[in-house]
Amino acid sequence: MLTTLLMAQDVAVQAGEEMVTEVMTEAAVAEMSLWDMACKGGWIMIPLVLMLVLAIYIFIERMIVTHQASKEDVSFMDRIKDYIYEGKLDAALKLCRDTKSPSARMIEKGISRLGRPMSDVLVAIENVGNIEVAKLEKGLSLLATISGGAPMLGFLGTVMGMVKAFFEMEQAGGNTINLSQLSGGIYTAMVTTVAGLIVGVCAYFAYNYLVGRVNEVMRRLEMRSMEFLDLLNEPAAGK
Repeated sequence: MLTTLLMAQDVAVQAGEEMVTEVMTEAAVAEMSLWDMACKGGWIMIPLVLMLVLAIYIFIERMIVTHQASKEDVSFMDRIKDYIYEGKLDAALKLCRDTKSPSARMIEKGISRLGRPMSDVLVAIENVGNIEVAKLEKGLSLLATISGGAPMLGFLGTVMGMVKAFFEMEQAGGNTINLSQLSGGIYTAMVTTVAGLIVGVCAYFAYNYLVGRVNEVMRRLEMRSMEFLDLLNEPAAGK
């Protein structure tokens, strides 16, 4: 009796191990790589991949530009102040040209307008500041378009895939619904939605991060313009 129970237990253990092995094998076979998933999405995946590549390029390029624009010499304004007080406007202009930063170009335009009414100096500085901000914001509108357009394009692919799946079921005929055919069509259609959301979310976060960097540079430009205008008003206040 005991021997029979032990044999039955061994058989049950072996059967369980075989079932686990079979399930693991089926799971391994059912796994799908990213490349296979992308191929399942159809032609809609091509513009989505292009959008992703373009978003990555814009993000890296704008990061480099904003990083360079945020670099400033801490002694720049002090040297400009000394040159203006000493009447060395040519030296101040040369310093601005050599510095090559948005704030330096803005101050250079203000120095070139010295001798004119203060309103003209202020307008010149504001115009240069607006141009510098526009340069920093280059490409951000396209990044925002990608963040909103990629999910909609992915959803379009899903709708097209669903329509195709139901059309194939109708063409198959019969009153019996082929669940494998329906689930396969839905699975293929949903791939484009996943891809569109991935591209859109990445572009959305990249856009907001770059906007924050640009706003930081804008605040620095405003601070430098105020310092320059205060510098011009100091001699008049001292008289």
